[in-house]
Amino acid sequence: MQISSVNDVKIYNLSHGKSLPEWLSDRKKRQLQKKDVDIQRRIELIQDFEMPTVCTSIKVSRDGQFILAAGTYKPRIRCYDTYQLSLKFERCLDSDVVAFDILSDDYSKLVFLHSNRYVEFHSQHGHYYKTRIPKFGRDFSYHYSSCDLYFVGSSSEVFRLNLEQGRFLNSLQTDAVENNVCDINPVHHLFATGTSEGRVECWDPRVRNRVGMLDCALSSLTEGTEVQGLPSISALKFNGSLSMAVGTSTGQVLLYDLRSSQPLLVKDHFYNLPIKSLNFHDQLDLVVSADSKIIKIWNKDTGKVFSSIQPQTNINDICIYPNSDKFTLLLVNVWILLFVFFSSFLEHIPDFSLFVSGLSHLVGSSLLRAYMHGYFMDIRLYHKVKTMANPFAYEEYRKDKIRQKIEESRTQRVQVKKLPKVNKELALKLMEEGDDEAELASRKKKGKALPSILGDDRFKVMFENPEYQVDEQSEEFRLLNPIVSKVGQKRKKKLRLLAAEDEEEPEGRASSEEDSSDDDKSWVEEVREQRRLLWQEGRDQERTSNSKKTSQPQFYQIKAGEEFRSFNDMARKQRLQKASLEDRLKLEEHCGTSNMADTAVGSKQLTFTLKKVNCSHEAPSSASAMKYKYKTQNTVN
Repeated sequence: MQISSVNDVKIYNLSHGKSLPEWLSDRKKRQLQKKDVDIQRRIELIQDFEMPTVCTSIKVSRDGQFILAAGTYKPRIRCYDTYQLSLKFERCLDSDVVAFDILSDDYSKLVFLHSNRYVEFHSQHGHYYKTRIPKFGRDFSYHYSSCDLYFVGSSSEVFRLNLEQGRFLNSLQTDAVENNVCDINPVHHLFATGTSEGRVECWDPRVRNRVGMLDCALSSLTEGTEVQGLPSISALKFNGSLSMAVGTSTGQVLLYDLRSSQPLLVKDHFYNLPIKSLNFHDQLDLVVSADSKIIKIWNKDTGKVFSSIQPQTNINDICIYPNSDKFTLLLVNVWILLFVFFSSFLEHIPDFSLFVSGLSHLVGSSLLRAYMHGYFMDIRLYHKVKTMANPFAYEEYRKDKIRQKIEESRTQRVQVKKLPKVNKELALKLMEEGDDEAELASRKKKGKALPSILGDDRFKVMFENPEYQVDEQSEEFRLLNPIVSKVGQKRKKKLRLLAAEDEEEPEGRASSEEDSSDDDKSWVEEVREQRRLLWQEGRDQERTSNSKKTSQPQFYQIKAGEEFRSFNDMARKQRLQKASLEDRLKLEEHCGTSNMADTAVGSKQLTFTLKKVNCSHEAPSSASAMKYKYKTQNTVN
C-alpha cells in the first residue's frame, strides 16, 4: 500500500507493489514473498485484482456487488465479487473489446462491442448471441425505455439495435463525418453524440430528431491556450438532468448547462492529451477527469483542484464506485489499481493480519465480513474489544514509556557492568561462554575470541524489551532446552579439550565418541520425558476443569412410586444398573445375603439382607443404614 498526500488529501494506493507472475509455482511465490519487502507489504483487498497483460476498460454493476474489467492480450473479461472479495469468473473472447456495458443490475446481462464490428451478448452462463454492425464502432449507449442500443463509430450514422424486437431500426443521420463517443441522460433520456469536428449533437429518442447542437471546439479555446489541431470530442458524460461534461482531444474539459450554449467552466489539463474519461461525484460535488497521464479531481462549481493522481503507467479508463461514503476510485492501466481517498479505516491497517480470539459469537452478524479463511473487522470494534479485555493497557504502556525515557537519560552516566533486566539467565550464560573463549584464545595466542551477542547492537532489544523475555515454562522452551543444554555441554567440553596442552590417546578419543553417543541418547530421553510431562499436565488440567463442572449442583428426577432416600443412594442404584450380573452377585455375596424365589410365571423375587460391617467399595446411603436392616424387592420381568 502506498500513501500520498496532495492538497492535504490522503490517497491510498491499495494495488501498489510488485505483482507475482502467474507462471510461477507456489513455492517460488512464497520464496519471493519472504525476500521482497514490496510484495510483503502489498494489500489485496480483492484477490487477483489485476490483469495479466493490459486492462482497457472497467465498470461497476448498479447493485455495487460486481466489478467487471476487460483486457488484452489475450482478449478476456473478468468479474470480481466485492462481497466475497475475490475473482468470480473469467471469460476469454474472440477479439479485443472496444467498449462494453452492463444491462442488468448484476452481471447476468452483458454486451460487448468488438474491434471487428461484432456485437456480442452474454448471459449469466456465458455467450448468448453475436451480430455485426455495418461500420466499425467506437462507443455505444443503452436506452432503457425503448431497449435500443445506439452505436457510433467511423460513420456519420448512428446505428440502432432494438433488443426487444431483435432487429436493426432506422439509423440517425448526423452532420458529422465520424462520431467518437455518445451518452444518454439518465433523467429525460436525451441522446448526445460527440463528433470528430468538435461538436455535440443532441437527439430526442421519442421523435428521432435532432434538438440541439453545441460547438465545443471554439468554446475550448481560452487565452493562453496553444492548439495544434482541431479539437475533437473524446469524452462525454451527463450529470443529472441539466449538467453535461465534454472532454476534447486537446486536453480541455467543458462543463455545460443544457439551457445555455456557452460553457459554465473550462478546465485545462495542460498536457495536450485527449481526455479519456469523465465522471461525477455527486456527494462531494466533484468532477473526475483523466487523460493518459494524470487524473484531476476538481470542484464542478469553482474549478478548484481537490486532488490529483499521476500513476507510473498510462491510464486507459477510470470508474468511481457508486453510492460510497468514501471516495473510491478504480483506475485502469496495465494493471487494475484501486485508490481510496480519506479513509480512516486504512490509516490503522498494519503490514500483517491479526488473529483475534473470543469473538466467535459475532460470526454471521453484520460486524464481521467474510474474507477467504477469516473475517474482516472494523478497527473501531477491535480497539473497543481490546480495551474491554485489558482496560489498564494504556496505563501500563504509559509507565513503560516513562521507564524507557528515564533509562535513556541514565545512559550518559558512568556504566557499571551488570546483568540486564531482561533475559538475565541468557545474558549470564553468554558472558560465561565469552569468558571461556577469551581465556582459551589468550592461552593459545591465536587471536581474539569470537564477538558475543551482548555486544552486538542488532540483538540489543532482546535484553531491553520485556516482550522478548524467554518463557521457560512454555512448551517450546521445555522441548528445546534438553537439546540446547547438551549442545552447550559439548561446547564447554570441546573448549576444555582444546585448552589441554597434551593430546589424548586413540583410546581416549574412542571413549569420547562413546560419551557423545551416550549424550545423544540422554537428550533424546529428556525430550521424551518432557513430552510425557506436558501430556500429563494437559490431562491434569482437563481433569480439574471436568471436576469443576461436576462440582456444580446436579438434579435428579424421581419416578412415580419411588421412595426418595438420598442422592448417594440414587447414584449407587444407577451404578448397579450399569454393572454386569456377575459384578452384582459378587457385590451381594460380599455385602450381604440374598435369597431368590419364584413368585409368578416369568418373574423372580430377590431378597437380601445387609450385614452390619461397612463395605469399603460402597458407602452407606445414610447413617441409619448401619443400624437397621431393610429388605428390597426387585421384580425382573
